[in-house]
Amino acid sequence: MSFRDRLRGVPSVDAREAVRLVEAGALVVDVRGGREWARHHVPGAVHLPLRELEARAVDLPDDRLLVTFCTGGLLSRGAARLLTELGFDVVDLASGLIGWRAAGGPLEGERVD
Repeated sequence: MSFRDRLRGVPSVDAREAVRLVEAGALVVDVRGGREWARHHVPGAVHLPLRELEARAVDLPDDRLLVTFCTGGLLSRGAARLLTELGFDVVDLASGLIGWRAAGGPLEGERVD
């Protein structure tokens, strides 16, 4: 399957809806790299870099909605597609960290701008 195919057919939500879903119990799966994660991340999120996602997907809960997360939405969309193919209940945060911040979503880490 091509990268372009992975981007099709993925359910996505805006940042306000993602914040609401997380408050209701959804789990954020942050697929960014380690530096980005250390700089700032969503409290309670799971850090699972995209390059490790398929191998470590078995560690994710299968009884919770997953919200994939990256900086701008592109990597997380591919991650959401992969997790959907693996049988998880997933939505993609279309606007990523940028939208999360704009919606007032909480962040923690070494540096929260």
